[in-house]
Amino acid sequence: MTDNITVFKHNSIRIDAENGPIYVDPFEMDEAPHDAAFILITHDHYDHFSVKDIEKVACNNTVLVVPRKMVEKAREVEALVAKIETVKPEISKNIDGLMLETVPMYNIMKPFHPKTAEWVGYIVTVAGERIYIAGDIDAIKEAKEVKCDVALVPVGGFYTMDARKAAGLVNAMQPKVAIPVHYGNLVGTSKDGEEFAKLVKEPIKAEIKIK
Repeated sequence: MTDNITVFKHNSIRIDAENGPIYVDPFEMDEAPHDAAFILITHDHYDHFSVKDIEKVACNNTVLVVPRKMVEKAREVEALVAKIETVKPEISKNIDGLMLETVPMYNIMKPFHPKTAEWVGYIVTVAGERIYIAGDIDAIKEAKEVKCDVALVPVGGFYTMDARKAAGLVNAMQPKVAIPVHYGNLVGTSKDGEEFAKLVKEPIKAEIKIK
């Protein structure tokens, strides 16, 4: 089910889809494949919207999807992509054949990711599976209500929820597979992913993809 999902560093993710590779928040990419059909950006922080890494994965046909309030910042990479599409929280949209939904992305009682910024997590449907990329969240109510087959959630703590709260979230969500992200680079260590995997309850399968 998750063979088509690669997690690089931090929240940098690739999903191989029928209509081409989807990259989410490319960051500190070791290679420059220039093959993205879509690039999805959750929010405008430098470790999620990285111009030099977008340059590594973008090509002439790439569609860049960003939250609407960061559209002006996205103009920095306009020349690298075919077009820019904007989204807001809690919408469903077909963008050039990619079915996606957006989920609010924010913190609870932390200043880093305010709800008013209208940043987003994404649910993409690939090969009939709903894949949720949460972005930098705490255990927010909107995430608990997400119905998906695969959930990629942050576990590094400080800017997001920690491993224990992330496991509690996915145990409430009940996806088939849960993948920890956003640790082992700028925040968190490999132990965060391991702790998360131990706390995720069956029948949910926890998969560690950050090496």
